[in-house]
Amino acid sequence: MKKIKPSAIFNALCKEAMFSKELLGSGVTQIRKANYATQGLYFQAFSNLSIGLERIGKLCLTLNHFIETNGKFPTEKHLKKEIGHDLVELYKKSQELILERDIKLRTLQKLDHPIHSNILEILSSFAKGDRYSNFNFLVSSSHQSNPTGEWYLKVDMAIYENDISENKKTTIKHNSALTGQFMRTYGIVEHISEQGTAITNHEDASHRTGVFEAVAPKRQLYILQMIRYWVEILLELQYLSMSINHEAIPYFNEILGSLSNDDSYNRTRKTWDKI
Repeated sequence: MKKIKPSAIFNALCKEAMFSKELLGSGVTQIRKANYATQGLYFQAFSNLSIGLERIGKLCLTLNHFIETNGKFPTEKHLKKEIGHDLVELYKKSQELILERDIKLRTLQKLDHPIHSNILEILSSFAKGDRYSNFNFLVSSSHQSNPTGEWYLKVDMAIYENDISENKKTTIKHNSALTGQFMRTYGIVEHISEQGTAITNHEDASHRTGVFEAVAPKRQLYILQMIRYWVEILLELQYLSMSINHEAIPYFNEILGSLSNDDSYNRTRKTWDKI
């Protein structure tokens, strides 16, 4: 195999980290805005997040191979077959990596919250084929799916049931009832819900808007926690890799450090596409 200059390795790793950051920053910004009235944003967010998480996951496992082999990167076959692109499998491999290297992450050691698991499953299925769900329906494919509907039920409704206070739920219900009464004589409502059902009255639309506004910051926070998990692994592997070839390994914290903040900071920020 042809020997690659450390500067070329450095540049490739930097570009991959920057690409991952931009994808993840866009995705986590879009997922905060997506709702029944802007459903295209769901697919934009799912696309960016699934690709971004795959790439940062591959980056971590590639560096782990670099460390294990004392400075060799995996072959193309190993990258495709052993590391792969399945987000669920990448996460499982990251847990094995953490255990083998006795890595202690600064925040979450595992992504074992049900919301994290549901997000991971949805994004993994999206990357493997659900991104074509509309075309699959049109051509009567045997594989039928509704990623936005899955998200609404398994992420938004789970957050709403478990993370939103009863007082807030009562307020949303009360406000939507008032809106329905006041607006029923002012035109009509024509929207399609995430599950594909018709939204035809102001009360339903108002209630869904209230739910969205309540869960959107929390759905974003869960995803930021997932991104931070991978960033923290990468930063641990960074120093181990530098001990093998300091010239070839960049300081990933200079590129991705803005995605490793504590929850207290992440709650204060809505947009991450310009970081």
